Amino acid sequence: MRKLSIFTVTLITIIAFNLFYIPRAIAQINLTQINQNIHEPSKLFEINCAGCHLNGGNIIRRGKNLKLKALQKNSYDTPESIATIITNGKNNMSAYGDRLSKQQINDLSNYILNQAKNNWK
Repeated sequence: MRKLSIFTVTLITIIAFNLFYIPRAIAQINLTQINQNIHEPSKLFEINCAGCHLNGGNIIRRGKNLKLKALQKNSYDTPESIATIITNGKNNMSAYGDRLSKQQINDLSNYILNQAKNNWK
């Protein structure tokens, strides 16, 4: 009976690893390769950010959106501060420093700030 339990736990672990971790690693590799050829900040935003920040919102934490008022409240109202959080991530937000070039991050930071100033229109 004990051997069956160890076997079951091992099998579940292997299945979980294959279902959750391997696809994420593959997706990250593919996303890094895709990002290398994109230079338009709006396209970078669409591919990397819009999943959580569609139209400047935030589907995970409403108060941590990309609207100008929230950026100012959270001290992310300069291109440099936005670039820092894109590069390093924070809390629930992933870091993109390993997926985007410094130039792409700078362009994306300026794009986000400009969109926020224009109320994401």
